[in-house]
Amino acid sequence: MPELRKDPIVGRWVIIAHERAKRPHDFRPDPPAAESPESCPFCEGSEERTPPEILAYREFGSRPNGPGWRVRVVPNRFPALKVEGSLQKRGDGIYDMMAGIGAHEVIIESPRHHKSMATLGEDNIREVLWAYRDRLNDLKRDNRLVHGMLFKNVGAAGGASLEHTHSQLIVTPIVPISVWEEMTGALEFFHYRGRCIYCDIVQQELAGEKRIVLDTPHFTVFCPFASRFPFETWIVPKAHSSHFEEIPKPAVDDLGHVLHQVLGKLEMALDSPAYNYIVHTAPFDHAGLPHYHWHIEIIPRLTRVAGFEWGSGFYINPVPPEDAAGFLRDAEVTAGPHNQEPSPTHARTPQTQPLNR
Repeated sequence: MPELRKDPIVGRWVIIAHERAKRPHDFRPDPPAAESPESCPFCEGSEERTPPEILAYREFGSRPNGPGWRVRVVPNRFPALKVEGSLQKRGDGIYDMMAGIGAHEVIIESPRHHKSMATLGEDNIREVLWAYRDRLNDLKRDNRLVHGMLFKNVGAAGGASLEHTHSQLIVTPIVPISVWEEMTGALEFFHYRGRCIYCDIVQQELAGEKRIVLDTPHFTVFCPFASRFPFETWIVPKAHSSHFEEIPKPAVDDLGHVLHQVLGKLEMALDSPAYNYIVHTAPFDHAGLPHYHWHIEIIPRLTRVAGFEWGSGFYINPVPPEDAAGFLRDAEVTAGPHNQEPSPTHARTPQTQPLNR
């Protein structure tokens, strides 16, 4: 069983995941070898090589844990946290700990062996977003769990162990310290100004335009003023909302287009870099926060975090965000076999609804 341990100095929680050391790629100096569709456990036809599915959007008449799916969610085979058991909160002198209770799921974004989300059709990406939403809404009913983090690792430098396009969801019984720091800073601004700082940032970036990458009816995409990394990019909804899982259908439709465009721009401009994206969203037990605003942060892995960054908390970014935004703005994402498969024509109808756990 994994264990959660709290650093008594800064309040940071750490997952001690004993069983993940069993993963064959752990501590290996070389990046994992590229898998073929025949050897990939995430490709259609290899469903028996993953744990049983939790959710799937399927073609009518197809059977669970078999071919016929478009997006599929399964438990991680090597979970950082496990859903079974009780929290068992306890102390050992000044140290606090609890059982590693939570959920760790993999969202397989296509049955075909795509290496990049940018190569998917926009309708496919929209179904991935629906899967994100559906899984968060399901897991928030578990009163042991308080926060869900959706993230995507791409490339060896981004921490990906398989190249088939997928993302992950880890739901924890505590609020991660980075989320808590964001919420605290946003609350201080709200107390001072009476407004959401993210809403103000969107308005200021749109007025100045120099860091804008893309602007759509529902989202503003920009390189943040204090970017930590070269080409760091944020996607922020224009309408105030603290919880991603409350995203309405028009915003899902628009976000599918936005993600396709932005990830395509990054790949075109930067020659398909490794990257991570993270969906920042409010905890389950904080409903309708007026000061916090969900958003997506995309971090290309173009530089390494080294001793100065670890020791000081500073980041050294050699590319001004104004230059990065201009470069990405000018990158053209064109339709074609390299960057988009034909979008499916079906809608999200009753037969595509998730299968219950």
